[in-house]
Amino acid sequence: MIPKDPVMLLSFANMKLRDFYSSLDAMCEDLQLDRKDLENKLGAIDYAYDEKLNRFI
Repeated sequence: MIPKDPVMLLSFANMKLRDFYSSLDAMCEDLQLDRKDLENKLGAIDYAYDEKLNRFI
């Protein structure tokens, strides 16, 4: 279960990316998440995925 609160979702996503996944696509596939939906939710609080850093900044 992923957090619904955008700030908690940010923390969750970055922790998972840091500790378990080499890319956002890999995380979304494994956790059965819609990448666009995740990016839109975090975009609403002004965060975007950075492929080079493999995290939302």
